[in-house]
Amino acid sequence: MKNLWAPWREKFIAGKKEKGCIFCKRLKEKKDQKNFILYRGKHAFVILNLYPYNSGHLLIVAKRHKARLEDLTPAEAFEMMQLSQAWVKNLKKALKPDGINLGVNLNKAAGAGIHDHVHIHLVPRWNGDTNFMPILADTKVISISLISVYKKLKA
Repeated sequence: MKNLWAPWREKFIAGKKEKGCIFCKRLKEKKDQKNFILYRGKHAFVILNLYPYNSGHLLIVAKRHKARLEDLTPAEAFEMMQLSQAWVKNLKKALKPDGINLGVNLNKAAGAGIHDHVHIHLVPRWNGDTNFMPILADTKVISISLISVYKKLKA
C-alpha cells in the first residue's frame, strides 16, 4: 500500500473551523481576489483550493448549497461540467501540467473535506511531481504561490 502524505493540510484538518459554509461565505463576500475566486457563472463558480495538493488545484463549486450531487438541477450539473472543461484548458495553457486529476468526493467517507456543498476538484499534475521531499523531510513542495497561480489563471 502506498501513502500520500499531505502535512501542509493539517491546518485545514485540525485547525479552527469557520462556522457555516466557506463556499457560501466566499461567494457572498464579493472579494474575488482575496478569496481566490477565478470565475463566477450563473450556477457555479471557480475558486482556488487554499490547501492544495499541487499548485493550481482549483474547485468548481455549485452556487446553491447542496450536499448531494443528485440534488443539483440539470442546469447546475451541466454548467459545472462546462466549467470543468474550460478550466482544464485554462490550467493547461497557464501552468502546462502533464495531466490533470478531476474528481468529486461525495461525503466524508469518500474523502470530502467539505462534504455539505458539492464541488469538483481539478488538480494539475506534472511528471515527477512526487519527489524526495515528502519522504525525507515530511514536506510537500508547492512550487507556485496561490497569488501567482491566481494571476496566471485570472488572465
